[in-house]
Amino acid sequence: MRQIPRLVVVAGLIQLLGPAMAPPAHAQGHGDHGQAGAGAAPASRRVTMEALHAAGGVPPGWRFTVPPGDAVAGRQAFVDWKCYACHAIKGEQFPLKPGETATAGPELSGMGGHHPAEYLAESIVNPSAVLIEGPGYIGGDGRSIMPSYPDMTLGQLVNLVAYLKTLGTPEPAHAHEPAPERMVGGYRVRLAYKTADAGGHMHHAQGGMMMSKAPARLLVFLMDQAGQPIPHTPVQARIEVPGKPAKMVKLGPTFGAQGFHYEADVTLPEGTNRITLSIGPTAMRLGPDAPSGLKRAQTATFPWK
Repeated sequence: MRQIPRLVVVAGLIQLLGPAMAPPAHAQGHGDHGQAGAGAAPASRRVTMEALHAAGGVPPGWRFTVPPGDAVAGRQAFVDWKCYACHAIKGEQFPLKPGETATAGPELSGMGGHHPAEYLAESIVNPSAVLIEGPGYIGGDGRSIMPSYPDMTLGQLVNLVAYLKTLGTPEPAHAHEPAPERMVGGYRVRLAYKTADAGGHMHHAQGGMMMSKAPARLLVFLMDQAGQPIPHTPVQARIEVPGKPAKMVKLGPTFGAQGFHYEADVTLPEGTNRITLSIGPTAMRLGPDAPSGLKRAQTATFPWK
């Protein structure tokens, strides 16, 4: 796929900076890169021009973020551009002709749960930036087989990304649904729970090998507004069950397949209806432009079911 011309992207930026985003018309999805309605706008960051220049032109920890879009309009764009002719999505009914199946590109089911919005956007605007080795990705010229769509505006791109993000990864049987997220005092806080996994670890026992369960775990992902992990911060969870004393659990810093997070081995009692996290203050040294909320203890409450 060739990149979308700069003129179209600039026009899209003007749309986004205007009073309202123009309604979507067309878009196109990409392969293995990728809740209905518009999402919440990311929090703004403040920085002086001097600090911006001193940091190399961008704020410390900066990354590009995609503004919230309209997932319903994005789905319509997916249909209008006939993306379904190349990409199948489980559970969706698109107007393929009888006997036809989407085979040219990879299936998109679950892509929204695998990739952040910014990666999905890049896969549409510049699909050859990351080439996945496997069927349905690379053509004979060594570039992505995804074609270009020069008529796509930035507004349409944002809506399509919003739709792709609704294609969340189905959680395995041992994972709790969902993984909610909150913004509190400069922290982005995401909470997840993994129940005990019977396919855990092998260990020796009298008479042979025994399989032990991996313990149930409570995970907290603590990030700044740009999505960067925040270490050196105390995290404690209060687990509440109606009619019973609350259970307090301290989470420790952990690094694993999910990246850096805070974790505790704990089984949530039956009937748990609320988990309250006590966070901070961080022990890191904070610069003058760091969010003031990081200097104080914060509380994030998650209804649970």
